[in-house]
Amino acid sequence: MTLSSQTTVADSRAGIGERAPLISLREVGKAHQTSGGASHVLRRITLDIAPGEFATIMGPSGAGKSTLLSILGMLDMDFTGEYFLRGQAVHALGAAQRRALAREHIGFVFQQYHLLDELTVAENLAVPLDYRGVPRSERAARVADILDRFSIVGKKDLYPRQLSGGQQQLVGIARAVIGNPSLILADEPTGNLHSAQARDIMELFARLNAGGTTIIQVTHSEENARYGGRTINLKDGWMV
Repeated sequence: MTLSSQTTVADSRAGIGERAPLISLREVGKAHQTSGGASHVLRRITLDIAPGEFATIMGPSGAGKSTLLSILGMLDMDFTGEYFLRGQAVHALGAAQRRALAREHIGFVFQQYHLLDELTVAENLAVPLDYRGVPRSERAARVADILDRFSIVGKKDLYPRQLSGGQQQLVGIARAVIGNPSLILADEPTGNLHSAQARDIMELFARLNAGGTTIIQVTHSEENARYGGRTINLKDGWMV
């Protein structure tokens, strides 16, 4: 099947008169081979995410939540089944094509922040723009804009070790959205924060979503899940 025909198939799944899904998963599975046979992490996940959705993935430890998020973020390509992002068949793309697609459309927010310790806040924000080949002059303007948008202009010359946990997470989210991605993937984004900081971060996600950004978060928090419009429950690798 050609890429153009795969795109047509993915688009047709949305139905006449509806927008095509941003994400379509069809029978996605993942298993590890052990001495006792296959150990299944995900089993036959079929799922559509519409543009502009705020979806939450929940389930007990070991249910496959983070694995599913890694597949959606193209960090894990060792899976079976089909994955379409914006109509493109991710499962059929080469590594370079996947990296380009992810850079263009996906922003990541992690529980552990993953800021670069040797770079200032402003320099950390410029990193994804550098990866995208944004010219230096435009990078400076976009960093200045995102610093203002997130009210962290006063932190621009500080290093991550000089920030609180909530401030580091705020910088992490700013870094995720500086490239204007259509999709944000967040893995336990408030797991290391106290309740007031967590609420601030979730309200920020809600504002980003209201502006049209699609968000998929993994969380154990029922309170965080209430910010989303749909909850996807996993158990033992199954969607339940």
